[in-house]
Amino acid sequence: MATRVEISGINTSQLPKLSHKETIELIKKAQKGDEEAKETFLMGNMRLVLSVVQKFMSKKENIDDIFQVGFIGLIKAMNNFDVSYNLRFSTYAVPMIIGEIRRFLRDNSAVRISRSIRDTAYQVLQTRQMLEASGNNEATLEQIAAVLDMPLKKVVYAMDAISDPISLFDPVYQDSDEAVMIMDQISDTKNTDESWIKSVCIGEAMDALTEREKQILLMRFYEGKTQVEVADEIGISQAQVSRLEKTAICDLKKSID
Repeated sequence: MATRVEISGINTSQLPKLSHKETIELIKKAQKGDEEAKETFLMGNMRLVLSVVQKFMSKKENIDDIFQVGFIGLIKAMNNFDVSYNLRFSTYAVPMIIGEIRRFLRDNSAVRISRSIRDTAYQVLQTRQMLEASGNNEATLEQIAAVLDMPLKKVVYAMDAISDPISLFDPVYQDSDEAVMIMDQISDTKNTDESWIKSVCIGEAMDALTEREKQILLMRFYEGKTQVEVADEIGISQAQVSRLEKTAICDLKKSID
């Protein structure tokens, strides 16, 4: 029994299925301008788009919009596919569809990536597809950098820039009772709750000091000046500086404790 999945008003259970031979023949005709062959081919490969779109179901964008963008990727893959390669169309098309959807999500994201970095990333993706189409192994970043005559660092930076961001609340493990999220796996021994509370207390205690006491503590412990230097600069005696410093430190300790 066919499973009914409807997206963008299309019931995918009613879509035709194409064999590899039919796919290649339709691509040849479509690339020569045969509109009927193009429509038949695209309808027969909508399931491919849907299989990719399902990976982006958790995104905030409207799923129909993502489907339409993925369909554009399918059209581009059909127009650019080289039938002389001994390669299944889906192997070539899936990265194209994913790339089109990711570009759409990036362009609509609050995090903006410069055009030059996006262009570099697109070159990297195209080169990776070319290398993997001509061989059986997954192309490495080193191989891609060599083909593009580009520093490896630039290739890595471009690919990192277009990677989908993840949420700290994304689960890394989940069962029926509990979920372990990414934030649970991240530890910070420096900025603990205790240190944060202490810093807040110090800030509030500092606010309670007089302006002169704040000035003396700043000059003594931040600028590293001696009591004599502080006394000369603010126009009081060294004994007064010592007394004000001790009083301020005592008040800070009382507030924190």
